[in-house]
Amino acid sequence: MATTATASGNGQKTSYATSIIIIGALFFIFGFVTWLNGTLIPFLKIACELTNFEAYFVTFAFYISYFFLAIPSSWILHKTGFKNGMALGLLVIAVGSAVFIPAAETRTFSLFLLGLFIQGAGLSLLQTASNPYIVILGPIESAAKRISIMGICNKTAGILSPLILGAVVLKNVDTIKETVATTTDAVLKADLLNELAGRVIVPYIIIAIVLVLLAVWVHYSPLQDIDTDEEDQHVNDATHGKTSVFQFPYFVLGIITLFLYAGCEVIAGDTVALYAMSTGIPTSKAIIFTSYTLFSMVLGYILGIALIPKTLSQSKALGISAILGFLLALTAILIKGPASVYFISLLGFANAIMWPAIWPLALGGLGKFTKIASALLVMCIAGCAILPLVYGKLADIISRQEAYWIVVPCYVWIAFYAFKGHKIGRPAEVGD
Repeated sequence: MATTATASGNGQKTSYATSIIIIGALFFIFGFVTWLNGTLIPFLKIACELTNFEAYFVTFAFYISYFFLAIPSSWILHKTGFKNGMALGLLVIAVGSAVFIPAAETRTFSLFLLGLFIQGAGLSLLQTASNPYIVILGPIESAAKRISIMGICNKTAGILSPLILGAVVLKNVDTIKETVATTTDAVLKADLLNELAGRVIVPYIIIAIVLVLLAVWVHYSPLQDIDTDEEDQHVNDATHGKTSVFQFPYFVLGIITLFLYAGCEVIAGDTVALYAMSTGIPTSKAIIFTSYTLFSMVLGYILGIALIPKTLSQSKALGISAILGFLLALTAILIKGPASVYFISLLGFANAIMWPAIWPLALGGLGKFTKIASALLVMCIAGCAILPLVYGKLADIISRQEAYWIVVPCYVWIAFYAFKGHKIGRPAEVGD
């Protein structure tokens, strides 16, 4: 696999540390934007008067764009290279953020969904570029450690974003919700909901401006492109005679694994606020549980950095995390009362190492297929769209707590991939 940016044969002049800092900044940005959804779900549920099922179209609209745009993103990257592709992705996210302005002014849920879809499109391009970049920036055996560092940047932003946005848009929301539910004055009700919806305008104007400035910064940064079409001897041997990325069984199984993991991560982070509210926890306190979930993920990333690869291989770390996720989910379902909410937040700790481990296990040894494989893996982020929506439907039919059964078989599959699936058809010389 390719070496670091300072030592590769691709003519890169930027230092390894500089590359890490720039990519880390990008992970912070799309973490900030992504985890705003945890606040937007209860916010839009109130402002646009939605059911649980309708509210989770927030995650659906945001993440389904990955499915449709990951392959086009791969084509774009072939034309623009990694760096310019990242800058373009930031600009697209800025456009999506700007759509929130007319959406809030008219309190139109479909416009909010359009803005979220456009944001997801930009993030699809960013993810398709940045994830393989950080994997191939150094040795494959330590890729999970590098992705864990990126994860800390991403989830630290995620901890901050619901706290910042929540403080602005959900101030006194319990009082507003109670008034809306009890008033018979249609004009008063509409005025309260319109005022609530308008609270997102200023934050998203600021987000759009910052994203444009960051796009300019990335474009003129010293970040260099890595040519994944130039493989070292090991990679050439592994891909010799292969005509399709689907001829690698461990990659195909990795697609399924990432799809299921992605859904579990977003269910843990984006459903916990509404679930906390259903147990009697006030909205102002319930939204903080998304930050708790992401904080527990940061702790998991730190542990991964300390242990991988010296103490634990990437595959063993994934297996242990899957078992822990299974046990935490089962506990959250079986115990009663507000205490179960904390176990959902603790799923963040179990989920932390999964993304960093699945990527190198699925991408290792793919060589010239790396860009298309990365795009296909990014498509699997559609799991973030599908599984939370299924959860929302189950929550309406049975209960929010019982709906968490959906993640239990997902963790079983992830454990299978960690202990056995990633070895099927994997080149012997590629580490795990």
